[in-house]
Amino acid sequence: MNIIIIEDELKTARSLESIILSVKPGAKITGRYQSVEGTVNALSEGVMPDLIFMDIQLADGLCFEIFRSVKITCPVVFCTAYDEYSLKAFKSNGVDYVLKPFSKQDIQEAFKKVDELKNFFQQTVIPDLGNLLSKLSAPGGKTSFLVFRNQKYKTVSIEDIAFFYVRHDATWIMCFDKQEFVINQSLDQVTNAVSPRQFFRLNRQYLVNFKAIKEVEPYFLRKLHVKLHLETKEKLLVNKEKSHSFLTWMEDR
Repeated sequence: MNIIIIEDELKTARSLESIILSVKPGAKITGRYQSVEGTVNALSEGVMPDLIFMDIQLADGLCFEIFRSVKITCPVVFCTAYDEYSLKAFKSNGVDYVLKPFSKQDIQEAFKKVDELKNFFQQTVIPDLGNLLSKLSAPGGKTSFLVFRNQKYKTVSIEDIAFFYVRHDATWIMCFDKQEFVINQSLDQVTNAVSPRQFFRLNRQYLVNFKAIKEVEPYFLRKLHVKLHLETKEKLLVNKEKSHSFLTWMEDR
């Protein structure tokens, strides 16, 4: 299987390539591109690969500009976050999307979907993705988390949770009433389980509830400083790459 990676963050591209080759040892990475222009030039002159892993926000624009210039007949796995472009991604040969930071399991699931749909793509027919679209657009998400304290199990309602955070390699829940609970799930797993409309992954350490956000200020190097109604030990910063998605998420209510 010939695969190309379209990703403007070099570190992310290398990580993705490493995971792809571990999941599909027989795969061959035939191209790595960081921009719309570079991708269009390569695909216009070369042979269409069997699969493309594509970031949405590239160095010189949105990846959808590529589809306006080149006819892409292979399936595409989009690497992105929940934002206003997700539905559009599924309409552009998208068979799956993986959230950043992605895991090996995410990539394995993506390949599974590609394998299930390969007969459709061999005929260059885009499959019916209505089911995937409905799942994406639905609010969904867990309604509670099971916790253990004082030799007892109890459930914590999602509405009572201000944010999730990582401390000493463990994932913790912080409630609005300032109660804290440790859970045996990674922050990646929690991010995938909760409603993307209600919670946003600010960075590698914090996943916050919309209701917990007090205000947002511009910060150095085009970052954003997020202030919550509850105090946190660390200053909560959103990097410039995610700032647009975060502000869009804040506005989309």
